[in-house]
Amino acid sequence: MQRSLKCIVLAASGLISGTFAYKTRDFWDGMFVKIYAAAGSSSPEILRSGFSNDIRTWNKNWDFREPSVFRGLQGYGEEQTKKPSANRHLVFVRHGEYDNAKKDKRLTDKGRQQAIKTGERLKFFPQNTDINGKIDKIVISSMTRAKETGELIRKSLPDVPYEYCDFLTEGAPCIPEPPVWRADKQEIFQDSARIESAFRKYVHRADVDQSKETIEVYVCHANVIRYFVCRALQFPPEGWLRLSTGHCGLTWLTIKPNGNVILRTFGDVGHLPPNLTTR
Repeated sequence: MQRSLKCIVLAASGLISGTFAYKTRDFWDGMFVKIYAAAGSSSPEILRSGFSNDIRTWNKNWDFREPSVFRGLQGYGEEQTKKPSANRHLVFVRHGEYDNAKKDKRLTDKGRQQAIKTGERLKFFPQNTDINGKIDKIVISSMTRAKETGELIRKSLPDVPYEYCDFLTEGAPCIPEPPVWRADKQEIFQDSARIESAFRKYVHRADVDQSKETIEVYVCHANVIRYFVCRALQFPPEGWLRLSTGHCGLTWLTIKPNGNVILRTFGDVGHLPPNLTTR
């Protein structure tokens, strides 16, 4: 119980510092309300996402940044109702192949080659696209296999700022449907809040003061990427395990200023030769 509440506090701090650029809003909705209210319960229902959505209707305020929502509300001024003007391009990279038999799960020789090839691809990523710019930053999961992948990618992008993030580490975002995931319920209970918090921290439309489109690279894990894609497209998040991405696959999301989201590629491994393509 103590560990669970600690996880909730950790998630909440991530939401406040990452996603909410304006005044703190009522973020105890969906999954967080269910988890907090049912703390200590053994029911699997509280471990489901809580964000399933009727996909026939797009929620314009999915990232809590839709300007029209705040017009006329007491306490919200011009800054909150101003519209963003730039695109955000988010490129998610799954780590390379790793040795699952070893405790630290370090990259294999093939995994290191995959990471090097991925760095070479990202070096020229904006070319032959409709993006005007360069990669602005790299965010890397703090897990060993992701850190090793990120370090090899950075050799091709030595001038790009980078940082590590514990929130992006691997885990079970929610019980999938069909429920084939075998993770411990307590593990899902904690991972789900952390991964949802990472989504809110990083996946959102541009700030109003962003004047040009940006490209950000996130080196992380398959489960995290699959869940992010479902959430960003407003598909039922419980379907995350139905998606599959290869090692060092590239997933490219574009978030428009009006909050619309486009999935440009998912798990693209076209930059890897057949002998380096693994899952």
